[in-house]
Amino acid sequence: MNRLHSKHPLTLLFFPLICLLFSNAAWSEETRFKPFILAQTISSTDLNKTISSVKSKIQNAGFGIAGEYSPYANTHIIVVSNQQLRQYATQSENGVYGAIQRITITVSGRVTQVSFTNPTYMAHAYQFKTDLADITQALKDNIGFIKEYGSANGLTKDELRDYQYKILMPDFTDKLELAEYNSQADALKAVNKALQKNEGNVSKVYQIDLHGKDETVIGVHMKENEFTDCSSDKFIMSKIDFKEIKSTGHLPYEIIVKKGNVYALFAEFRIAISFPDLSMVGDNSFFSIMCAPGSIKQALTLGAGGELED
Repeated sequence: MNRLHSKHPLTLLFFPLICLLFSNAAWSEETRFKPFILAQTISSTDLNKTISSVKSKIQNAGFGIAGEYSPYANTHIIVVSNQQLRQYATQSENGVYGAIQRITITVSGRVTQVSFTNPTYMAHAYQFKTDLADITQALKDNIGFIKEYGSANGLTKDELRDYQYKILMPDFTDKLELAEYNSQADALKAVNKALQKNEGNVSKVYQIDLHGKDETVIGVHMKENEFTDCSSDKFIMSKIDFKEIKSTGHLPYEIIVKKGNVYALFAEFRIAISFPDLSMVGDNSFFSIMCAPGSIKQALTLGAGGELED
Protein backbone atom coordinates (compact mmCIF):
# COMPACT_ATOMS: atom_id res chain seq x y z
CA MET A 1 0.00 0.00 0.00
CA ASN A 2 1.17 3.52 -0.77
CA ARG A 3 2.50 4.93 2.52
CA LEU A 4 1.07 8.40 1.89
CA HIS A 5 -2.39 7.05 1.23
CA SER A 6 -2.25 5.05 4.43
CA LYS A 7 -1.97 8.21 6.51
CA HIS A 8 -4.84 10.01 8.15
CA PRO A 9 -6.96 12.12 5.72
CA LEU A 10 -5.84 15.29 7.51
CA THR A 11 -2.30 14.54 6.37
CA LEU A 12 -3.48 14.70 2.79
CA LEU A 13 -5.30 17.93 3.52
CA PHE A 14 -2.34 19.71 5.07
CA PHE A 15 0.45 18.20 2.94
CA PRO A 16 0.23 20.97 0.25
CA LEU A 17 0.24 23.62 2.98
CA ILE A 18 3.35 22.10 4.56
CA CYS A 19 5.09 22.12 1.18
CA LEU A 20 4.14 25.77 0.70
CA LEU A 21 5.54 26.72 4.09
CA PHE A 22 8.84 24.99 3.33
CA SER A 23 8.89 26.69 -0.06
CA ASN A 24 8.38 30.11 1.54
CA ALA A 25 11.12 29.40 4.07
CA ALA A 26 13.53 28.53 1.27
CA TRP A 27 12.56 31.70 -0.59
CA SER A 28 13.16 33.86 2.48
CA GLU A 29 16.66 32.38 2.78
CA GLU A 30 17.53 33.15 -0.85
CA THR A 31 20.67 35.26 -1.14
CA ARG A 32 19.97 38.97 -1.28
CA PHE A 33 22.27 41.70 -2.49
CA LYS A 34 22.68 45.38 -1.70
CA PRO A 35 23.98 48.07 -4.07
CA PHE A 36 27.05 49.21 -2.14
CA ILE A 37 29.81 47.82 0.04
CA LEU A 38 31.26 49.78 2.95
CA ALA A 39 34.96 49.00 2.92
CA GLN A 40 36.45 51.22 5.61
CA THR A 41 35.56 53.95 8.07
CA ILE A 42 38.45 56.22 9.01
CA SER A 43 38.50 58.56 11.99
CA SER A 44 39.87 61.40 9.91
CA THR A 45 38.55 64.07 7.58
CA ASP A 46 41.75 64.31 5.54
CA LEU A 47 40.14 63.54 2.18
CA ASN A 48 43.32 63.85 0.12
CA LYS A 49 45.27 61.47 2.34
CA THR A 50 42.53 58.86 2.08
CA ILE A 51 42.29 59.28 -1.70
CA SER A 52 46.02 58.61 -2.02
CA SER A 53 45.75 55.50 0.14
CA VAL A 54 42.77 54.16 -1.79
CA LYS A 55 44.51 54.68 -5.13
CA SER A 56 47.39 52.53 -3.92
CA LYS A 57 44.95 49.79 -2.94
CA ILE A 58 43.25 50.03 -6.35
CA GLN A 59 46.54 49.31 -8.09
CA ASN A 60 47.20 46.37 -5.76
CA ALA A 61 43.80 44.97 -6.73
CA GLY A 62 44.77 44.95 -10.40
CA PHE A 63 42.51 47.79 -11.54
CA GLY A 64 43.28 50.85 -13.58
CA ILE A 65 41.73 54.25 -12.95
CA ALA A 66 39.48 55.31 -15.83
CA GLY A 67 38.58 58.67 -14.31
CA GLU A 68 37.79 60.50 -11.09
CA TYR A 69 35.99 63.60 -9.88
CA SER A 70 34.55 65.41 -6.89
CA PRO A 71 30.92 66.25 -7.73
CA TYR A 72 30.43 68.28 -4.54
CA ALA A 73 32.18 69.03 -1.26
CA ASN A 74 33.62 66.22 0.87
CA THR A 75 33.26 63.57 -1.84
CA HIS A 76 35.57 61.94 -4.34
CA ILE A 77 34.68 59.21 -6.83
CA ILE A 78 37.24 56.97 -8.55
CA VAL A 79 36.05 54.94 -11.53
CA VAL A 80 38.01 51.72 -12.11
CA SER A 81 38.15 48.93 -14.65
CA ASN A 82 40.41 46.11 -15.76
CA GLN A 83 40.74 43.71 -18.67
CA GLN A 84 38.76 40.95 -16.94
CA LEU A 85 35.84 43.24 -16.15
CA ARG A 86 35.73 44.54 -19.71
CA GLN A 87 35.84 40.98 -21.00
CA TYR A 88 32.83 40.08 -18.87
CA ALA A 89 31.06 43.18 -20.19
CA THR A 90 31.53 42.06 -23.81
CA GLN A 91 29.75 38.78 -23.07
CA SER A 92 26.37 40.36 -22.30
CA GLU A 93 23.95 42.21 -24.56
CA ASN A 94 24.10 45.47 -22.58
CA GLY A 95 27.13 44.65 -20.47
CA VAL A 96 28.85 47.92 -21.34
CA TYR A 97 27.08 49.51 -18.35
CA GLY A 98 29.03 47.23 -16.05
CA ALA A 99 32.46 47.71 -17.62
CA ILE A 100 33.45 49.84 -14.63
CA GLN A 101 33.09 49.93 -10.86
CA ARG A 102 33.03 53.03 -8.67
CA ILE A 103 35.03 53.53 -5.49
CA THR A 104 34.03 56.46 -3.29
CA ILE A 105 35.57 58.46 -0.47
CA THR A 106 33.04 60.52 1.48
CA VAL A 107 33.57 62.65 4.56
CA SER A 108 30.49 62.41 6.78
CA GLY A 109 30.70 64.19 10.11
CA ARG A 110 34.07 63.32 11.64
CA VAL A 111 34.46 60.08 9.73
CA THR A 112 35.62 59.28 6.20
CA GLN A 113 33.74 56.44 4.54
CA VAL A 114 35.39 54.35 1.81
CA SER A 115 32.86 52.38 -0.23
CA PHE A 116 32.39 50.81 -3.65
CA THR A 117 29.59 49.62 -5.87
CA ASN A 118 28.77 45.96 -5.27
CA PRO A 119 29.87 44.23 -8.50
CA THR A 120 27.60 41.22 -7.94
CA TYR A 121 24.55 43.43 -7.38
CA MET A 122 25.36 45.36 -10.53
CA ALA A 123 26.02 42.16 -12.49
CA HIS A 124 22.47 41.02 -11.84
CA ALA A 125 20.95 44.47 -12.39
CA TYR A 126 22.77 44.72 -15.74
CA GLN A 127 21.90 41.12 -16.65
CA PHE A 128 25.46 39.84 -16.93
CA LYS A 129 26.12 36.20 -17.78
CA THR A 130 28.34 36.01 -14.69
CA ASP A 131 27.89 37.26 -11.13
CA LEU A 132 31.29 39.03 -11.05
CA ALA A 133 32.08 37.22 -7.80
CA ASP A 134 35.81 37.38 -8.55
CA ILE A 135 35.65 41.15 -9.10
CA THR A 136 33.72 41.56 -5.85
CA GLN A 137 36.26 39.49 -3.94
CA ALA A 138 39.23 41.36 -5.40
CA LEU A 139 37.80 44.69 -4.24
CA LYS A 140 36.95 43.30 -0.80
CA ASP A 141 40.42 41.82 -0.37
CA ASN A 142 42.21 45.02 -1.32
CA ILE A 143 39.90 47.94 -0.50
CA GLY A 144 38.27 46.37 2.54
CA PHE A 145 34.93 45.00 3.70
CA ILE A 146 32.64 45.89 6.58
CA LYS A 147 29.17 45.26 5.16
CA GLU A 148 26.85 45.65 2.21
CA TYR A 149 24.38 48.53 2.41
CA GLY A 150 21.95 50.70 0.47
CA SER A 151 18.83 48.59 1.05
CA ALA A 152 17.36 47.30 4.29
CA ASN A 153 16.59 43.79 3.02
CA GLY A 154 18.37 43.71 -0.31
CA LEU A 155 17.12 42.18 -3.54
CA THR A 156 17.40 38.67 -4.91
CA LYS A 157 19.09 37.75 -8.17
CA ASP A 158 15.73 37.37 -9.91
CA GLU A 159 14.42 40.65 -8.52
CA LEU A 160 17.48 42.49 -9.79
CA ARG A 161 17.42 40.91 -13.23
CA ASP A 162 13.82 41.98 -13.76
CA TYR A 163 13.92 45.18 -11.73
CA GLN A 164 11.34 47.96 -11.95
CA TYR A 165 10.77 50.49 -9.18
CA LYS A 166 7.04 50.33 -9.84
CA ILE A 167 4.96 48.50 -12.41
CA LEU A 168 4.91 50.17 -15.84
CA MET A 169 8.09 52.13 -15.02
CA PRO A 170 11.22 51.69 -17.20
CA ASP A 171 13.46 48.69 -16.71
CA PHE A 172 17.05 47.98 -17.67
CA THR A 173 16.23 47.16 -21.28
CA ASP A 174 14.50 50.50 -21.93
CA LYS A 175 16.63 53.14 -23.64
CA LEU A 176 16.47 56.91 -23.20
CA GLU A 177 17.44 57.94 -26.72
CA LEU A 178 19.65 61.03 -26.86
CA ALA A 179 21.14 61.29 -30.35
CA GLU A 180 21.87 59.28 -33.50
CA TYR A 181 24.85 59.46 -35.86
CA ASN A 182 25.95 57.75 -39.05
CA SER A 183 28.68 55.70 -37.41
CA GLN A 184 30.32 54.89 -34.09
CA ALA A 185 33.25 57.14 -34.98
CA ASP A 186 30.95 60.05 -35.81
CA ALA A 187 29.00 59.53 -32.62
CA LEU A 188 32.08 59.47 -30.39
CA LYS A 189 33.47 62.57 -32.07
CA ALA A 190 30.20 64.49 -31.63
CA VAL A 191 29.63 63.39 -28.04
CA ASN A 192 33.17 64.20 -26.94
CA LYS A 193 32.97 67.59 -28.65
CA ALA A 194 29.73 68.42 -26.84
CA LEU A 195 31.11 67.24 -23.49
CA GLN A 196 34.31 69.24 -23.97
CA LYS A 197 32.15 72.33 -24.54
CA ASN A 198 30.10 71.45 -21.42
CA GLU A 199 26.86 71.45 -23.39
CA GLY A 200 23.98 71.33 -20.93
CA ASN A 201 26.64 71.74 -18.24
CA VAL A 202 27.56 68.10 -18.72
CA SER A 203 31.24 67.09 -18.80
CA LYS A 204 33.14 63.83 -19.16
CA VAL A 205 34.55 61.92 -16.19
CA TYR A 206 35.70 58.74 -17.95
CA GLN A 207 35.38 56.71 -21.13
CA ILE A 208 35.65 52.95 -21.61
CA ASP A 209 35.52 51.37 -25.08
CA LEU A 210 34.63 47.73 -25.57
CA HIS A 211 36.84 46.79 -28.49
CA GLY A 212 35.25 44.70 -31.19
CA LYS A 213 31.70 45.61 -30.20
CA ASP A 214 31.37 49.29 -31.17
CA GLU A 215 30.20 50.03 -27.63
CA THR A 216 31.42 52.79 -25.34
CA VAL A 217 30.35 53.92 -21.88
CA ILE A 218 31.04 57.53 -20.90
CA GLY A 219 30.52 58.69 -17.34
CA VAL A 220 29.41 62.30 -16.97
CA HIS A 221 29.30 65.02 -14.35
CA MET A 222 26.00 66.90 -14.43
CA LYS A 223 26.08 70.38 -12.96
CA GLU A 224 23.48 73.11 -12.57
CA ASN A 225 22.63 74.42 -16.04
CA GLU A 226 20.91 77.41 -17.57
CA PHE A 227 17.52 75.76 -17.32
CA THR A 228 17.53 74.17 -13.86
CA ASP A 229 19.67 72.59 -11.15
CA CYS A 230 17.32 69.60 -11.07
CA SER A 231 19.54 67.35 -13.17
CA SER A 232 22.69 68.12 -11.25
CA ASP A 233 24.56 65.51 -9.21
CA LYS A 234 24.61 67.85 -6.23
CA PHE A 235 20.88 68.58 -6.26
CA ILE A 236 19.78 64.97 -6.60
CA MET A 237 22.12 63.64 -3.93
CA SER A 238 21.24 66.45 -1.53
CA LYS A 239 17.66 65.20 -1.64
CA ILE A 240 17.96 61.42 -1.57
CA ASP A 241 21.38 60.51 -0.14
CA PHE A 242 20.31 61.35 3.39
CA LYS A 243 21.30 58.30 5.42
CA GLU A 244 24.31 58.07 7.72
CA ILE A 245 26.29 55.86 5.34
CA LYS A 246 26.42 57.68 2.04
CA SER A 247 25.53 56.16 -1.32
CA THR A 248 27.97 58.34 -3.25
CA GLY A 249 28.65 55.45 -5.64
CA HIS A 250 25.39 56.18 -7.44
CA LEU A 251 27.44 58.69 -9.42
CA PRO A 252 28.42 59.38 -12.12
CA TYR A 253 25.56 58.85 -14.60
CA GLU A 254 26.39 57.08 -17.89
CA ILE A 255 25.94 57.78 -21.59
CA ILE A 256 26.19 54.78 -23.92
CA VAL A 257 27.42 55.04 -27.51
CA LYS A 258 26.63 51.91 -29.51
CA LYS A 259 26.88 51.61 -33.29
CA GLY A 260 26.28 55.33 -33.73
CA ASN A 261 23.32 55.50 -31.35
CA VAL A 262 23.62 57.46 -28.11
CA TYR A 263 21.38 56.63 -25.20
CA ALA A 264 21.17 56.30 -21.41
CA LEU A 265 19.10 54.60 -18.76
CA PHE A 266 15.86 56.27 -17.75
CA ALA A 267 16.25 58.09 -14.44
CA GLU A 268 13.33 56.12 -13.00
CA PHE A 269 15.51 53.01 -13.30
CA ARG A 270 19.01 54.46 -12.92
CA ILE A 271 18.23 56.24 -9.66
CA ALA A 272 16.04 53.48 -8.26
CA ILE A 273 18.61 50.72 -8.78
CA SER A 274 20.99 52.65 -6.49
CA PHE A 275 18.22 53.59 -4.03
CA PRO A 276 15.74 50.68 -4.13
CA ASP A 277 14.24 51.53 -0.72
CA LEU A 278 13.49 55.15 -1.56
CA SER A 279 9.86 55.99 -0.83
CA MET A 280 7.58 57.39 -3.50
CA VAL A 281 6.36 60.36 -1.44
CA GLY A 282 7.40 62.33 1.62
CA ASP A 283 10.69 63.88 2.65
CA ASN A 284 13.79 62.58 0.84
CA SER A 285 11.61 60.68 -1.63
CA PHE A 286 11.25 60.35 -5.38
CA PHE A 287 8.64 63.07 -5.11
CA SER A 288 11.37 65.44 -3.86
CA ILE A 289 13.20 64.97 -7.18
CA MET A 290 10.16 64.63 -9.44
CA CYS A 291 11.71 67.22 -11.76
CA ALA A 292 14.84 65.09 -12.25
CA PRO A 293 13.84 62.63 -15.02
CA GLY A 294 12.89 65.37 -17.47
CA SER A 295 15.85 67.55 -16.53
CA ILE A 296 18.30 64.65 -16.82
CA LYS A 297 16.97 63.80 -20.27
CA GLN A 298 17.41 67.42 -21.33
CA ALA A 299 20.95 67.71 -19.94
CA LEU A 300 22.12 64.38 -21.37
CA THR A 301 20.64 65.14 -24.78
CA LEU A 302 22.71 68.32 -24.96
CA GLY A 303 25.73 66.50 -23.56
CA ALA A 304 25.36 63.91 -26.34
CA GLY A 305 25.33 66.62 -29.00
CA GLY A 306 21.62 66.04 -29.62
CA GLU A 307 18.79 68.48 -30.11
CA LEU A 308 16.04 69.22 -27.62
CA GLU A 309 12.47 68.45 -28.58
CA ASP A 310 10.17 71.41 -29.19
